[in-house]
Amino acid sequence: MPKPFRYLEPTFFAGLFDDPLLLIRVRPTGRALLFDCGKMHHLAKRVYTSIDAIFISHAHMDHFMGMDSVIRHSHASPRTIDVFGPPGLSKRMANKFACYDWNLADTFWGNFRVNEVGANGRVASTLYSGPEAFLASSEGERNGVLYGNRHLTVSGTQCEHHIPVMAYRIDEGAAFVLDDERMAAEGIKKGEWLKDMEKLFHDGVMEGSPVKYLHDSGGSIEEKVAPDAAKLYQRIRMFEEPASIGYVTDIGYSEENVAKLAGLVQGVTLLVCECAFLASESKKAGVSRHLCTTQFNQLLDRLRPKYVLPMHFSKTYQRGSEPLYQEIEPPPGVTVLKIPDRLTPRPIMESEVPRPVELQRH
Repeated sequence: MPKPFRYLEPTFFAGLFDDPLLLIRVRPTGRALLFDCGKMHHLAKRVYTSIDAIFISHAHMDHFMGMDSVIRHSHASPRTIDVFGPPGLSKRMANKFACYDWNLADTFWGNFRVNEVGANGRVASTLYSGPEAFLASSEGERNGVLYGNRHLTVSGTQCEHHIPVMAYRIDEGAAFVLDDERMAAEGIKKGEWLKDMEKLFHDGVMEGSPVKYLHDSGGSIEEKVAPDAAKLYQRIRMFEEPASIGYVTDIGYSEENVAKLAGLVQGVTLLVCECAFLASESKKAGVSRHLCTTQFNQLLDRLRPKYVLPMHFSKTYQRGSEPLYQEIEPPPGVTVLKIPDRLTPRPIMESEVPRPVELQRH
């Protein structure tokens, strides 16, 4: 069975009852994106050092308190981490930086760029400079996609959870893929020249760039020149829909929220979505602006992802997750993925910690 993702490698670093923590590794670069950061003490340091951007849904503790761990493991790394989230995030990050003394800040320290996404989609950015003890400086506002490179783009929309909360979509970038049948129909032969075309593709300069190629003219192979590599590629490329991931958590079930999600994550390959309450507690879900299983099923019927990973089950159901999965009824074509109840280890007891010999009685 082919893997659904070409470039992306999503890992949910939490169990069904744990605080949400989605890490998406970008295979070609070895770098990663993080979506929400609740309890993160169980992550290896090398995971932190791979993170280039963090996408916060909202600043409730179970989605944001792990930012202190990110700062702890990243502040002395000479790079800039982008942090995205709803309005008010920059002030909250400033408060986190203000909690600590930075008198030992050095010139090689890294920065945090905090990007607040408004209801109108405009992004206001503030840079917190590590070498300057995380002094803040405004970088202005912009429109467009939140984050992207040639392997992926991230977009988002603002939903409602009594407070603004961000939902996100990650799309894989287009891949350079050729269709053997179309090449044969065009009489185009493979060869070293394809490396030149692929480089033009990845550099984003195919349009208007000439490229040499091999053509079979009735049994004899000739070298020809296409004046526009992009037009030649369109004739021989393989068309495939890039894979995508949706991340949705802590939203109220309303027509407005559902319409926004339909515009953002409809038809994604993988939907990572909260399902906090059982159907019997739909009123409780409505008051706290979360989803119950009935609403989760209705959302699946509207969005039709290929795979869905339910997460963020209410901790009031400590007896186990089976009732949740029994109530999830996906529409045809949607596969439900199961995760363990918990991934984080249990706390260490005092009796399990070795004591220094000199403090023990003999």
